[in-house]
Amino acid sequence: MARMTMIEAIRDAHTLAMERDEDVVVLGEDVGYFGGVFRCTAGLQKRFGVERCFDTPISELGIVGAAIGMATYGLKPIAEIQFADYMYPGYDQIVSEAARLRYRSAGQFTCPLVIRMPTGGGIFGAQTHSQSPEALFTHVAGLKTVVPSNPRDAKGLLLAAIADPDPVIFLEPKRLYNGPFDGHFDRPSVPWSKHPQGDVDPEYYEVPLGKAQVVREGREATLITYGTMVHVALAAVEESGHDIEVIDLRTLLPLDLETLVASVNRTGRCIVLHEATLTSGFGAEIVALVQSECFYALEAPVLRVAGWDTPYPHAQEWDYFPGPDRVRRAIDTVMEG
Repeated sequence: MARMTMIEAIRDAHTLAMERDEDVVVLGEDVGYFGGVFRCTAGLQKRFGVERCFDTPISELGIVGAAIGMATYGLKPIAEIQFADYMYPGYDQIVSEAARLRYRSAGQFTCPLVIRMPTGGGIFGAQTHSQSPEALFTHVAGLKTVVPSNPRDAKGLLLAAIADPDPVIFLEPKRLYNGPFDGHFDRPSVPWSKHPQGDVDPEYYEVPLGKAQVVREGREATLITYGTMVHVALAAVEESGHDIEVIDLRTLLPLDLETLVASVNRTGRCIVLHEATLTSGFGAEIVALVQSECFYALEAPVLRVAGWDTPYPHAQEWDYFPGPDRVRRAIDTVMEG
């Protein structure tokens, strides 16, 4: 095993994929010479050349459109959008072209494309550098959506996404790039070098898309989450004094419903946690599915803990961010139900 940050694990996945398959190319703003705004692609251009790792103009529509064209002609592009907040100009291309290509061509064409985007808050990025737009992608038939919570998963999930024959949206919680974050912003940061999930296999491996992970077993309730909120959930559970099962979805679509249903049927209570805004967030889909599949096992209403229905604030970052205190209160509420 090797100790890696999430940045290093993502870079290692790029390197291994590019070594194995010369059709894998990387494109985006500053991904080449500069190595990406978060340095996830540092050194790739020097190693593989400017034809396989290259900078693009500042045009998300152009980045995504060009990547779709490359994928259609047989390449396997990995496109980086500097922040998920910037993807909106390219959203039409993602929805109308990438997601629909297999269907509209009756299977004659596929779109083996990965679009990487740093997502989420916790870094004082304010409203245009902190959004969590995953629900905009999970609503679109033809897309897969992935959100890793640690370096080990980030590498394996990215390699699986690159190998997938269809488009994958790969959302990287930027607050986790250099270490786990449990929501206690007033405490010292912990680096991945001191966390068990910072141990990453240096060889090629894939984490299957569509398979959730039970990161903490429990008897009293099930807490379903993903990304940065996995670490917030674990901190809140430890502070709550309750025996709560925590599930990291890892892949939002395809969704591992089997694991969720088995857990909730056993515990009888459920909380869904995400950083994105509450209304029409992906948590609403989870609640609907749990309510439908586990109705007779539920001992209390399913609760959601999420961001507020407002643009991400700068001055009130930690009031917006669903921290351990809010999660712990939800645990107390569902246990009283």
